Amino acid sequence: MSSVNGTASSTGQAGTNAPGAGSKSEQAYSLLKDRILGGEMSPGYRLVLSSIATEMGCSVVPVREAIRRLEAEGLVHFVRNVGATVAGIDPDLYLHTMQTLSIIEGAATALAAPSISAEELTRARELNAQMREVLDNFDPVRFTALNTEFHALLYARCPNPHILELVHRGWNRLGRMRSSVFRYVPDRAHASVEEHDALLDLIDAGASAPDVEHAARAHRTNTLNAFLAQNHQPPSPI
Repeated sequence: MSSVNGTASSTGQAGTNAPGAGSKSEQAYSLLKDRILGGEMSPGYRLVLSSIATEMGCSVVPVREAIRRLEAEGLVHFVRNVGATVAGIDPDLYLHTMQTLSIIEGAATALAAPSISAEELTRARELNAQMREVLDNFDPVRFTALNTEFHALLYARCPNPHILELVHRGWNRLGRMRSSVFRYVPDRAHASVEEHDALLDLIDAGASAPDVEHAARAHRTNTLNAFLAQNHQPPSPI
């Protein structure tokens, strides 16, 4: 926080309207985004403009600009008679994104599998071991970061650039939703690491593309269905 306040005292009022990285609006945006993505500001957290402005030593104008920018990214929404709050996961958007990812990421992982090196498989197992360690004192944000890195490692060598682009879009959309789904369904994390081990064993054994695709697709769908069950919705039909 001291770095934010220190910058505020040196930039003065001119920084409020400056569009560059050092502007008050940019500082507020970075500060709030870090807190939202880091879990410090959880879904439903009320963003009080005056309090944030006081903390940063600026007017509410750049804070309002930052919050509008976060709203455009889906991290913040406005509630009638409440104001700006940190957004949770949109159930419909999550359903559609995960259904799509189950198909395209399954294909990307299957296509990438023959090209995954022994070193990359070792790294993937290390990441999964770290995820298993996180289960003992569960941190959904840390678990999600490791999970993201784990899956990126498995589909990165997909030779089809069009499929890979679609996978990246899906993961970016998940990132913008933003709170870890494992915050809502923490028990799913235990099954997830077991499924990771099974998927890695298939890849390591040189399993057929359909087998790898099926395992990767089922893994993604299982996470989706755990979230749907938590929200009292029926499982995905695909």
